[in-house]
Amino acid sequence: MDFGRLITAMVTPFDAEGQIDWQTTERLIDYLIDEQKSDSLVVSGTTGESPTLTEDEKLALFQFVVKHAAGRCKVIAGTGSNNTAHSIHLTKAAEACGVDGVLLVAPYYNKPTQEGLYQHFKAIAESTKLPVILYNVEGRTGVNISVDTTLRLAQIDNVVATKDCASLEQLTQIISAAPEGFYVYSGDDSATLPALAVGSYGIVSVASHIVGAQMQELIQAYADGNVQEAAQLNGKLFPVFKGLFHCPHPVPNPVAVKYALSLKGLPVGGVRLPLVNVNDAEAEFLRNLISKY
Repeated sequence: MDFGRLITAMVTPFDAEGQIDWQTTERLIDYLIDEQKSDSLVVSGTTGESPTLTEDEKLALFQFVVKHAAGRCKVIAGTGSNNTAHSIHLTKAAEACGVDGVLLVAPYYNKPTQEGLYQHFKAIAESTKLPVILYNVEGRTGVNISVDTTLRLAQIDNVVATKDCASLEQLTQIISAAPEGFYVYSGDDSATLPALAVGSYGIVSVASHIVGAQMQELIQAYADGNVQEAAQLNGKLFPVFKGLFHCPHPVPNPVAVKYALSLKGLPVGGVRLPLVNVNDAEAEFLRNLISKY
């Protein structure tokens, strides 16, 4: 299955009491599809604050987004965790909700070996008919899915892609040896263009909440061979790519992008503890940044 080149890791809107705001979720889905040109949405990924969503909330979100998107984009459920049995359980439940695929983050904190990683992902993939996208983000999980393990997993029929936040060197090695039909996505907005240059298919993005339409232009320009145009667009968008994670110092995702959405006229509420909302200095930085776009 082709999930497109621009996949948005969607935030989860909350109301004033910190509960899911379903009306705003409807608006957000429409906005991301119609205005920001997302090809697919990841629901209950890290950007969606999956660590603080209950299982019931996750399943309700999967059903809700599938129903409201109504085929206008693909819906990818974040069902990975550091518990293989529970990941299998949640993946089966997500499949019953009608999602188009699942995103499986590398097990965090328990730091399995490469063989452990392989067996973890293999067990989940074999439990479902859904397409599986691996998610490698060592900065959050404490473990890197190696090139060899990724390529080994790519031999499994329904393991169709990876979202990889590793170095361009690792992306290059995976791309050069991956089987036909296995897609490599960058997970780092600021690496969108460099990753395309070494052969990645697209980006799983946070910044696409704010500049998704322009990111689609960048990707299409590069795909059409207009490298200079793509480079110019990248230069214009780069401050947003970096500013949503460093405003001006590092802030955990999705703190900044949620505030940035409010500046775009789409307030999606705050974040759940242990995350905290932007402070005054961060808010001022983001207001200055977003006003230019």
